Amino acid sequence: MKQKVIKTLKIISFFLVGILIFWFVYKDQDIKRIKGILTHEVNYFWIVLSLFLGLLSHISRTIRWNLMIEPLDHKPKTLNTLLAVMIGYLMNLALPRMGEISRCGVLSRYEKIPFTKLVGTVVLERLIDVLMLLLLLIIVVVTQFGKVLEFLSNNPGVKEKLSKVIYSPVLIGSLFLFVFGIWLSRNKIRESALVKKLMGFVGQFVEGFQSIRDMKKKGAFIFHSVFIWLMYYLMLYCVFFSFKFTSDLTPLAGLTIFVLGSFGMVAPVQGGIGAWHFMVIEGLALYGVDRGDGKVFALLAHGSTTLMLIVLGLIALLVLPFVNERESVAETLVADKD
Repeated sequence: MKQKVIKTLKIISFFLVGILIFWFVYKDQDIKRIKGILTHEVNYFWIVLSLFLGLLSHISRTIRWNLMIEPLDHKPKTLNTLLAVMIGYLMNLALPRMGEISRCGVLSRYEKIPFTKLVGTVVLERLIDVLMLLLLLIIVVVTQFGKVLEFLSNNPGVKEKLSKVIYSPVLIGSLFLFVFGIWLSRNKIRESALVKKLMGFVGQFVEGFQSIRDMKKKGAFIFHSVFIWLMYYLMLYCVFFSFKFTSDLTPLAGLTIFVLGSFGMVAPVQGGIGAWHFMVIEGLALYGVDRGDGKVFALLAHGSTTLMLIVLGLIALLVLPFVNERESVAETLVADKD
């Protein structure tokens, strides 16, 4: 009971932090001005195109996940995988990091695939996404180094926090003591019943994690890994053309703002609310976009994407049981005929 209370408090606190950042960013804004821009100055064709590209990225992520699952001797239906992915996105908006667990649970239930194996594939998937983000960060640092320095100069708090994390003596000392303690107790730990049970769980987890090793279509896997992030980037860059004040920004400027926003999404708040807005607004300011205009841009870009994920996630929740019930009935009828 105590753990549930603590977990609930953490979720609420993360949500409140996101709301607090969002309020801090938008507290001084003229609501009438924002409404006027959104009503009369936005070319919504680019918003629709942006959402379409986002949908393509979700489909691509579905196909990539299926490619990772196939080496585990399972072939889930593409529709079930897509619906599970969309439910995962919906859950991430409700509870940070809950989407990965949710989609594994959904697919495990409807496709009869061991949950721990699916978790292994999702961990590998997230690792690849991190590597892609780091690659994009390197491109931004190399091509836009001056802008990165300017961003850190304008936001000393971000620079200070990064330095504290990297050079924290408490963190380094804690890691050393933890590893040393594990080494001293290694024999007792190895023979404990809990560890033996845990190793069985880890075995299935590792099997899912190593699925890429036995993957037959590695070329397709690499293609989708790149395509997903290309669509993410173009999804944001399309929104630039919706506003006059961002339509002249270069693709590299768009990449810089995309990477900054992606780090905002990493923050443990629902859907990156507040953190994503702050990073994007500051990124736009580096390229001469007024912060007031940047706030309208961030509000529309994040809001439209979030609305799409909510709608598609709710549709997935409604459709998933119906689709599988129908297929189950069809399979029963075929079996009866045989």
